[in-house]
Amino acid sequence: MNARILVAEDDEKQARLIKIYLEREGSDVQVVSDGRSAVDRARASRPDLIVLDVMMPNVDGLDVCRILRAESQVPILLLTARTTEEDMLLGLDLGADDYLTKPYSPRELTARVRALLRRSKAVRGDGEPAVLVVGDLEVDAHRFEARVAGRPVGLTGKEFAILRVLVKEPGRAFTRAQIIDRVFGFDQNILERTVDAHVMKLRRKLEAAGSGDGGVRKQYVETVYGRGYRLLDENGTRR
Repeated sequence: MNARILVAEDDEKQARLIKIYLEREGSDVQVVSDGRSAVDRARASRPDLIVLDVMMPNVDGLDVCRILRAESQVPILLLTARTTEEDMLLGLDLGADDYLTKPYSPRELTARVRALLRRSKAVRGDGEPAVLVVGDLEVDAHRFEARVAGRPVGLTGKEFAILRVLVKEPGRAFTRAQIIDRVFGFDQNILERTVDAHVMKLRRKLEAAGSGDGGVRKQYVETVYGRGYRLLDENGTRR
């Protein structure tokens, strides 16, 4: 993988195991054992990906995720012992790109990390125009930025990847299965409701940015009932 990875895990045995497996893949791995150190190290070293345990001392993983997501789009893989759908959605809502429930296989963790790194590389825009523009929406794949009427929109890695799929063909309705294939790949057993959760948050962020200072909320992503989702083009048309 040849990536710089930060592992934030307070269980010394688990942290050592993760480090061993990721280093076998060719990654440069740093390990910290509490949330405050995770924030400080991420700011200082700017890793390519963060493996983040939820239950940590000082600052828990969810707060770390929220803080770092406000500052960067680094892919974040959450490790959690919490298995309810509400806990999963909370992690995604705070900006995590993926999550893995304990106990987990180190091989599965490694596969998830590979998938996230591939997706992160893809959304940086290799082989496509640097900026895709639809109406007042701009998606800069090289800089990993989205803007509405010049205003930046803070998106997670998965939200950005979904937007990139939609913006490349405005007006086209994509099924959830097509979005899963393009964004999540074959490494993960992603449910369609997970796609719905990401799209719901993406839509909310775009509309909030489009409304400006209290203006009328403009629709960008439309639900196509029985099909999936599409990005409306600059004229609000469909195909």
